[in-house]
Amino acid sequence: MKLSNYGEFPADIPVIAEDELFLYPFMISPLFLSDENNINAATLAMEDSSLVIVCPTKPSRDGERTYDSLYDAGVVGSIMRKVALPDGRVKVLFQGLARAKTLYEVQAAPLIANVSILEATNIESLKVDAILEIVREKVRTLSSVSNYFPPDLLRTIEENHDHNRIIDLICSTVKLKKEQAYKLFVETDTEKRFLFLIDYLIDEIEANKLQKEIRSKVHTHIEKVNKEYFLKEQLKQIQKELGTDTARDEEIEEYRNKLEAKKSKMGEEAYKEISKQIERFSRMHPDSSDASMTQTYLDWSLEIPFGENAKKALKIKDVEAQLNEDHFSLKKPKERIVEYFAVKELLELRGLGNDSAGAILCFSGPPGVGKTSLANSIAQALKRPLIRIALGGLEDVNELRGHRRTYVGAMPGRITQGLIDAKKMNPVVVLDEIDKVSRSQRGDPTAALLEILDPEQNKEFRDYYLNFDIDLSKVIFIATANDVSRIPTPLRDRMEFITISSYTPQEKFEIAKRYLLPQELKKHGLKKSEVSISSPALKELIHSYTREAGVRNLRRRIADMSRKVARKMLEDGGIDKVSISLKNLKDFFDKSVFEIEKTTKIPVVGVVNGLAWTAVGGDVLKIESIRIKGKGSMQLTGSLGDVMKESARIAMSVVKTLIDSGKLKISPENIPLTFKEKEENIKVDSSEVYKRYDLHIHVPDGATPKDGPSAGIAMVSVISSILSGEKIRSEIAMTGEVSLSGDVLPIGGLREKLIAAHKAGMSKVLIPSKNYERDLEDIPKEVKDTLEIIGVSRVEEVLKHILVKES
Repeated sequence: MKLSNYGEFPADIPVIAEDELFLYPFMISPLFLSDENNINAATLAMEDSSLVIVCPTKPSRDGERTYDSLYDAGVVGSIMRKVALPDGRVKVLFQGLARAKTLYEVQAAPLIANVSILEATNIESLKVDAILEIVREKVRTLSSVSNYFPPDLLRTIEENHDHNRIIDLICSTVKLKKEQAYKLFVETDTEKRFLFLIDYLIDEIEANKLQKEIRSKVHTHIEKVNKEYFLKEQLKQIQKELGTDTARDEEIEEYRNKLEAKKSKMGEEAYKEISKQIERFSRMHPDSSDASMTQTYLDWSLEIPFGENAKKALKIKDVEAQLNEDHFSLKKPKERIVEYFAVKELLELRGLGNDSAGAILCFSGPPGVGKTSLANSIAQALKRPLIRIALGGLEDVNELRGHRRTYVGAMPGRITQGLIDAKKMNPVVVLDEIDKVSRSQRGDPTAALLEILDPEQNKEFRDYYLNFDIDLSKVIFIATANDVSRIPTPLRDRMEFITISSYTPQEKFEIAKRYLLPQELKKHGLKKSEVSISSPALKELIHSYTREAGVRNLRRRIADMSRKVARKMLEDGGIDKVSISLKNLKDFFDKSVFEIEKTTKIPVVGVVNGLAWTAVGGDVLKIESIRIKGKGSMQLTGSLGDVMKESARIAMSVVKTLIDSGKLKISPENIPLTFKEKEENIKVDSSEVYKRYDLHIHVPDGATPKDGPSAGIAMVSVISSILSGEKIRSEIAMTGEVSLSGDVLPIGGLREKLIAAHKAGMSKVLIPSKNYERDLEDIPKEVKDTLEIIGVSRVEEVLKHILVKES
């Protein structure tokens, strides 16, 4: 089919708009028409057996297909076939014949334009032939670095001598933008077309060479890694091109930013370790277990508050005021705490830091006396966060030092976690129940505590999980313990103990009135005006319903009472106030626990009042004895420990010495006689009394284990009484160990023991002379006012006070 078969040009022919690309004269192309104007134009051309021109749309057409939205150049050709498709579109087969240009619009719907043919010029010159060879060379070069030209097309370009046909073939193969294609399309000068095409081919060759070089480098790199890494790199590049899923890169960048922000505040070792782990994490596959473990490490380590300290200056006036506000009594402990912080404040004022930080404070005493609450008050006064680390039953040293990261579920130690929770490097850390730390096959936690609590070592405390040192020198450590003797000696040497002893009934009364009652009423939603408890009722609650050295159970009892009051107010309705007195006290409490039985003041043979220290305070310990005819043996019962059993044996030997020396008089009627001795009226020596009786010594409450070096003089007294038959004053209590030579030795826990004697209504207490000289200043005034305290140094003095001489 030739153009000459149709009419002369310029001519008015229908126009079809093409969205995608420029068509060329030699092409037979299927066109899918969905626009109504295009379909009508194609229909008109077939009905009139006329030609059509296919013009590309301009890039900024905004969906329009008007005359002005089209390029003024296109391909004139014929429609060979037209088929209607099921989806409403029309498919036509278009054959291009010649390049043409639209001159003006003739009709809008369907679009018809006046068209003229573009005639090529400068076709047969020698210069054009030479340029053609350069074009062919560039095409060959581009073919070697790209996949644009298949072999058949290359052969056609080499063998064809139609210059403009060659240009159109090349333009239809390479990826020309519409503006570039239009510029080449409308140019009629063949030489200029060739020169423009050469410029384009040179640019395309350079671009493809660069792409090939990049592909070669990527391929070389990929050969060194496994398939997984290759897929990850591909995914990363795709996501980068798309601008999506950059969360992981942002996360890594966030870690780096956090590290740089803290660089000036952390040590060089810590910076290197964390930086190394960030680099490792950036190279790991995000789904690997190592990546998860490393990310957890980075989360922990970058949460450590390097260089963050509480800003409030240390002032002992604040500490003293807070202690006095939160705690009643405890004069000595509060004085010692203030002295401790006075040293710290002086060091800070003189710029000496923690070089002479001194020993670590350890509050020791029975449960419920306020050890932990003292630490709370210190933290509040210093405006520092409080971290409580419970050491009770701790066996694994890694709990303190941190687990090595090779273990599954590894975590930093409790000390590091405490700093992270506190968000400061100088918190108050309470090491609770340090006496209950256990040693096991998983290490000795006390060894780690030695480093933690030593001011000379804790500047570089190494956490196994973090793998770098942390400065703990600014942390204020406060330990608590119930039994100091259970703390290992090396650890004990690093601490200074502040003993918090039992409270007297009057002190408990004041604590309950000032602190416990208001606090518990508030917790249970009650107002002060809604509940009143009389002083006698509160004292009875303390005396008969609690058995403790501190006030923990007293707080629980008040909480019980508050719950019952709250229920009563809701059930009865309309009650504005609940009053509790001695009369209705039993309505609010289940049962009483009689802590210490009151003395009867009736002298008894073979029963003595000893004083004992227990974990819940002091107690009056009655020791009973009976004699049975026998051969001088002694039986001990009452779940006694080895120390008390030895005290009983020593006491027996001491009493025998007293009898033999005549210092303890034995009435003849107390010595059992044989029939012959009675008949012949034979005088028997006093020493026969301990040879002819078996003694049974018993300490009641046999289910409770008892031990300790303080029952010696009580054992001497009860044995002396039962052998001599003389009564013991029941209003006298005693405590003290005895030596084999009869000396009274000092004991511990005097405060608790004297408080117990005071509660039991004793009138007189015998204590060792050394305790009398050094410990009486620690005894509450109310106890000293009601008790006659006597210091004794020999067992003879004890017997003189305790035994009732029959007239």
